[in-house]
Amino acid sequence: MKYYLTLGFVLLVITVISSGILAYINSFTQPIINENQRIAKEKARMEVMPDAVSFDSLGSFNDETIFTAVDESGNIIGYTFMASLYGYSSHVKTMVGVTTDLKLNRIKIIEQKETPGLGANCVKPEFQELFIEKYEHELLVDKDGGKITSLTGATITTRTIANSIRNGINYLDQLISFQTDTEVLNPDAEVENDSN
Repeated sequence: MKYYLTLGFVLLVITVISSGILAYINSFTQPIINENQRIAKEKARMEVMPDAVSFDSLGSFNDETIFTAVDESGNIIGYTFMASLYGYSSHVKTMVGVTTDLKLNRIKIIEQKETPGLGANCVKPEFQELFIEKYEHELLVDKDGGKITSLTGATITTRTIANSIRNGINYLDQLISFQTDTEVLNPDAEVENDSN
């Protein structure tokens, strides 16, 4: 019995030390990972809205910020947001750029762990180009009666991307409508806030 208690205690000590080392290493690597993810999102925003010179926060969707894309004259030329849904074997995260009339400008898959050679082909430019200049109601795969050709052997991945983008555009449309209605109902809100 004493042997088993000793063995259990040794295993406990090894587990505690290992956990401590992992936590210590994580405290150094997590900020680097977060910074790399921030840079990747920033680059993806520029790719989906290349005519923008700056991006301003508008709201949030799926715990990610929605941005307005602004040109060099200060005009809003569109919006960007992160669309995400669970596909065949992972969450597929897509940076989406839309024009002011909510037509897709470009998309960029920035994170996925789908099946190599099948769903993972969603990162290929020729697949992502299928979404250009589509409106929300056109975001249906061919097997659902739409115009977006499914990846071979990966209809679920294709449908996931289309659905996540459609959900994002729908949310963005509601957000813009809400903000527009609020401005119409209370046009002096900013003036009153500035005077305080």
